[in-house]
Formats: sequence, structure tokens, C-alpha cells
Amino acid sequence: MSAVAAVRVVLPGHVHRQVDITDRLGEVVLGRHAQRSEKVALVRRLHQAAGVRTRHMVLPLDQYADLGGFRASNDVFIEEGTRLGEQAVRGALDAAGLAPGDVDLFISTSVTGVAAPSLDARLVGPLGLRHDVKRVPIFGLGCVAGAAGIARLHDYLEGHPDDVAVLLSVELCSLTFQRDDDSTANLVASGLFGDGASAVVMVGQRRAAQLGLEGPRVLATRSRFYPDTDRVMGWDIGGSGFRIVLAATVADVIQQYLGDDVQDFLAEHHLKVPDVDTWVAHPGGPKVIDAIVRALELPDDALDVTRRSLAEIGNLSSSSVLHVLEQTLAEGRPTPGTPGVLMAMGPGFCAEMVLLQW
Repeated sequence: MSAVAAVRVVLPGHVHRQVDITDRLGEVVLGRHAQRSEKVALVRRLHQAAGVRTRHMVLPLDQYADLGGFRASNDVFIEEGTRLGEQAVRGALDAAGLAPGDVDLFISTSVTGVAAPSLDARLVGPLGLRHDVKRVPIFGLGCVAGAAGIARLHDYLEGHPDDVAVLLSVELCSLTFQRDDDSTANLVASGLFGDGASAVVMVGQRRAAQLGLEGPRVLATRSRFYPDTDRVMGWDIGGSGFRIVLAATVADVIQQYLGDDVQDFLAEHHLKVPDVDTWVAHPGGPKVIDAIVRALELPDDALDVTRRSLAEIGNLSSSSVLHVLEQTLAEGRPTPGTPGVLMAMGPGFCAEMVLLQW
């Protein structure tokens, strides 16, 4: 087993009510279509249905109109992503009682900007990581990367039980909203996604015993890739940057596959869905959350933390499931020894499941 030593989420300082985002950012994404009353009404309807009350953004709302093209957006991603990422990793290491020099593996993930050197490389010096730290930057997993990142940390720590590993997720989704694009996918995204960074510190089994950690243990992981779903979610990347691919069938794919996948995963460990006390699920959106509840036949309140995360900060892509994990731990630890499942879905279309023991 490996153990989660700490989770920290850092949000940008510009926090806005959803109604204000609709008014200001709606004009930006609609562009020349902003004078068409039916398009304005569509934006309002989609934003109201997103289940979001407030969102944090990396820039003030009035700066998005003048941000410019992909290069300008990506420059902001690198500058602000590095700053937020450093805060998240420092906070997680401090909470775990560990120093930067203790870190043996550093994985970073994002799907809202590109950087070479990658964000993890840019943070080695400022954080004071060792020069022999192992680094693995990941791009392209999208929303699933928070769960997949924890799973990959666990894979490494199974073979390195004395080591310390860190996952950093940086997602500045607001920088990807397309200007002058009235496609339904872009309008949905502009009402759903927010900005933030998350860091998770995990340790191998022997290191956890040495530290006396009471954090949740990772017992097992499972990856699932669904056939013929490459256009369900993702990006079309071009001169204007990241143009979202978001099909209306996301909830249908979850409804079709997830129930059997989770049941099979749990059965391998002699568990059933009702045996799981705590569900840590990525808040993809109201329809996605409802699809998870239906597919697993969960009680109505099983994903309350997930719903609150969506309402309070929006969907942070890969950082969101880590925010749900942080909030789950902060609101009172689940009963020690009980099972939990952390899961997320993302481009591919795919799912990652992590079996926890609290």
C-alpha cells in the first residue's frame, strides 16, 4: 500500500459570481454574436444550468477581452501556473511534515497550457527539490488526470516503499475559452470550468510507517478505456489555441459503462458498491454527477461533497477530484478502516478508479 500524506488546493485570487461571469465573459466568447438575443439567452441558460455559483479565475474578468491569441494565453499559463503550482506543492509538503529535499518523484499534469521546460522542471529550483528528483510531466489526460496521477504515484511507490512522491495539477481553464465562438461546447465550457492548482503528497508503505501517517491508504487502482469515444471529450488545437470537444453523450457513456466497471473492480477485492462508505468523484457537471449516481445506484447524498465543489469553484479539470479529496478529509475523516473510491473520467474517453482505505 501507499499512503496519502497531504492534499492542498490553491485557487487564484480573482473570485467571481457566476452571474457576473455570464455578463462579462459571455460577451467575450460570443464576440460578434453578442448582439443576437437568442445567443445571449442561450449563454444565460447554459450558465444557469451548470450548477456553479462562483469561480476563481487567474485574471480579472475585464482582461480576457484583451488577452490576445494563443501565445499570450499560454504565457499567462506558464507564469501563473508556476506561481500557483509552487504554492500548492509547498503547502502539501508542509502539511505532510516533509521537506522538498525528501521528494523522490515529481509528476505534473495539465491540459490547459503547454510548457517546455515543463512546469515541474521550472519548479525544481524555486522549491529546492533535489537535482536527482525523477520528473514525469503528463499532458492530455484532462479531467481524469487527478485520479490517474494518484494511481501512477501508487504504482511507483509500490516498488519504492521508502520514497516520497508528489503530484501537481495545474489547470487554468479560463485561458482556453475561445473568443467569438458561439458553439454549444464553447458556451458550456465558459459556464462550467474554473482555475486552480492542486498538489498531493504520497509516501510508500515503509515511509508511512516511519512517519506514523494516518492518511488514507491506496489499496488498488484500475484504468478503463472506452472504445470509439475519441470525440466525446478533448481539444482541437489550432491557431487560436485549445478549442473544446465536448459531446452531449458524456453522461450516456458513463451510464453505459461505469456501473459494471466499478462493480468488477470492487469484486476483485471482495467488496460491493454498498460496502463503500465514501465516494470521491470528479464533478464533471450536473449531468455527469447524476449519471454516476444512477449508474452506481448510490444514495442521493453520496456525492454531496462533489456537488458542493462544483458549486463553489466550478470544474477545475484534473484538479477538481483533488479538491473533492481535500474537502472530504477536511470535513471530518471517514471512519478508519472503511473503504472509499476515488474516480474521474476524461478524454479518451476513459475512467480511473482508486480503491482507498481510510
